[in-house]
Amino acid sequence: MLNSLRFSARSAALGFVAVSLVVLAFFASPLWYAWRETVEEDRARLLQADTQRLENLFNMQGVAALTSAINVQVGTQAAGAEDLILLTDASLRRLAGNLPAWPHEIADRVPDAHGPQAVSIDIGGNSTRVVLVHTRLPGGYHLLVANDVARYRNLEKLFLYGLICATGIILALGVAGGLLVRRALLAKVGDINQAASAIMQGNFSHRLPAYGGENELNTLVETENRMLDQIEQLIGGVRNVSNSIAHDLRTPLAELRSRLEELALTRPDPEQTFNEIDGAISDVDRVIDIFNALLRLAEIDSGARRSGFVEVDIANVASEVAEFYQPLAELQGRTLSFAASGPLLLAGDALLLAQAIANLVENALKYAPENGKISVEASRAADGAIRIAVSDDGPGIPDAEKAKVLERFYRGDTSRGTPGVGLGLSLVAAVAKLQGGVLTLSDNHPGLRVMLVFPSPPVC
Repeated sequence: MLNSLRFSARSAALGFVAVSLVVLAFFASPLWYAWRETVEEDRARLLQADTQRLENLFNMQGVAALTSAINVQVGTQAAGAEDLILLTDASLRRLAGNLPAWPHEIADRVPDAHGPQAVSIDIGGNSTRVVLVHTRLPGGYHLLVANDVARYRNLEKLFLYGLICATGIILALGVAGGLLVRRALLAKVGDINQAASAIMQGNFSHRLPAYGGENELNTLVETENRMLDQIEQLIGGVRNVSNSIAHDLRTPLAELRSRLEELALTRPDPEQTFNEIDGAISDVDRVIDIFNALLRLAEIDSGARRSGFVEVDIANVASEVAEFYQPLAELQGRTLSFAASGPLLLAGDALLLAQAIANLVENALKYAPENGKISVEASRAADGAIRIAVSDDGPGIPDAEKAKVLERFYRGDTSRGTPGVGLGLSLVAAVAKLQGGVLTLSDNHPGLRVMLVFPSPPVC
């Protein structure tokens, strides 16, 4: 049933009107009930008081005084008054009052109850609904005091008229409010459709118009704009990757073709031929390395590795990586040190973490000067975050390029002439993002300080 309900400005307006009418009904119903109860209580109280007054007069002064008082009372009533009084003897013969005779509707059953009773009687040829009180007086006399139910009808009509007017006002305001809401929503939806059309036509830099204040529509627009930012970034990344792949593959493939073509034309001796074959294999290995790196990035971006997260002591992983590269650092005449503040447990993929830290250490070894110093530190911040920092005293990276070096295939001026395809830091950043962390680059004065920062997550 819920699936069949469709939201629109019109349905919202109709829903508002319907809810308002229901609220009005819930408000008016107890008010009407209280009104009717109050009227009935007031009517009964007046009838009882009038009856008691006349009965007291009879008891004190007799039937003649009562007859005279009734005639005076009914004679002084304004025209159209609804008070009815009748005094009869034991045989129900009229003695005084403004009723010509005992009502034939109750002639065969003279009411004995002392409380008010509602009956219909004929008055002037019209059936009139009255509330009456019958009292048996000493000597067999009957006193009948009644009141026309229509006495408060005008007030009831005013109440009903007010209720009808309130209903009309709610309907009018609901329709007018619905039209205004519909116009405002359609205007905003039109802006969103226009922006969406521009985006569909390939203008990924276009954004949905933001509206002032905090409301649900503005929250939705902000969410959609963040999504578009991500889409634009991904599209730009795909374009850059495509261009970079074409550029980086062209060089090794051109070298490979040149080697093979030269071999086919010159047909050198076997030793030179095998040397050229070794070079061709190196070119092929470069191409394979590029595709392997892209496949790893694709696997990381997909989040497929997240399902294999286990409890990992990242300090121990960093220690093993530093120990693995220690001989290479000594061979290059560089110093590689490691320091940790103790076990640092998090939920993650040990192999990916080891690859990420290894990439940072390889970069540091690649750019550190002769007799340079490289340090690997594992520590926990005051807020509980886990930090893995790799520092060197090499040339560093200019501030203008720090954000760019995280892009895939980007190679700065300091990396010209060094092996690599510009995917190392991209892979490290992807590993950090997969595990909820971030990769930060800062100056080491001199050199570069690269830090992996992971929040302290629940351990698997």
